[in-house]
Amino acid sequence: MFWLALVLSYFLSHAVPPSTVAQAQSQIFVNQASAQFAAVPNGPLVTTVSNQTQVGTLTPPGPQLPLLQITKTADRAAAEPGDVAIYRIVVTNRSSQPATPLTISDQLPLGLLYVPNSVQATPQQPTQVVTTDSSLTLTFASLGPGESVSVAYGVLLTPDAVRGNGRNIAQAAAPGFTPVTAAYQMTIRPGIVADCGTILGRVFVDKNFDGQQQPGETGVPNAVIFMDDGNRILTDPEGLFSLANVLPGYRVGTLDLYSLPGYTLAPNLYRIEENSASRFVRLSPGGLGRMNFAVTPTFGEEQS
Repeated sequence: MFWLALVLSYFLSHAVPPSTVAQAQSQIFVNQASAQFAAVPNGPLVTTVSNQTQVGTLTPPGPQLPLLQITKTADRAAAEPGDVAIYRIVVTNRSSQPATPLTISDQLPLGLLYVPNSVQATPQQPTQVVTTDSSLTLTFASLGPGESVSVAYGVLLTPDAVRGNGRNIAQAAAPGFTPVTAAYQMTIRPGIVADCGTILGRVFVDKNFDGQQQPGETGVPNAVIFMDDGNRILTDPEGLFSLANVLPGYRVGTLDLYSLPGYTLAPNLYRIEENSASRFVRLSPGGLGRMNFAVTPTFGEEQS
C-alpha cells in the first residue's frame, strides 16, 4: 500500500507597476501553487510547481486636461418683473498653458431678456459678441496662465419670469480644456403681476366736509380700521395706512370710532355713500384700492 503525503502551498502576490500619469491605477494578481508528495511511506518527497496565472486589469489613463475656473454672481438675490439685474461672470485659467481662444456662453432662463449693448468686460475685450434676447456668447483671443477675465451684463425681467425658475447656467470652454459651468439661482417675486392687490388709505380731519384731504386738514394717527377678513390696521403718525397682499374681490374696511376718542364721522356733502364708517372697494388682481375716512371733532370746534 502506498502512502501519499500531499502538501499544498499557495502563494498569492500582486504588483502595481509604476505609472507616469497622476491618478492612473493598474493591478496584476499572480497566482502559483506547489505540491509535495511521497510515492512510498517515509520515502523522499517530490516537489512539483504549477505554472503562473495572472489575473487583473490594466486601464491606461487619459491625459489630465488643463483647468478653467468659473464663478457667476448677480447684484441681487431676488427680483420681480420690471427690474433690471446685473450678472457677473469671472473665468480664471488655473493651468500652465494659455486658453486660446476662450468662449463664455450663457443661456438665460424663461422671462429674462438680455439688455442690448450692456456687456462690459475687463481687463480685456472680447473679439466677438453674439447675443439674442435670451442668450449671449463671448469669444476672447486668449487667456494666459493665472489670468482672469470678468464679464458683466444686464437682463430685464418680464412678466414671463414668474413662470420660470430663475436659474441659469454659464459655461466657459477652450480647445484642450475641460469645459466648466457655474449656475446662479435668482428668486422671482410676482411683484405687480401678482394676483393679490394693495389697499391704501388715510384717516384725516375733514374741515369742509368734501371727503377729500385738503392742505391744512391733518391726519389722525393710531386710528384702527378692521377689514372684512379680520385684519386690523393702525394708521401712522400722518394718518396713512397701507395693506399689501390683499386677495382680489369685493373688500370692506370699517373705521373703529372707539379708537378715536373725541372724534366722529364727518358728514359728506357730496357723496351719500361715504356717510358711513365702512368703505367698499372692488379690488382686481394685482390692483390698487383706496379707502379714505373723514372725521371731525365731536363738538365741531374745528369746523369752518
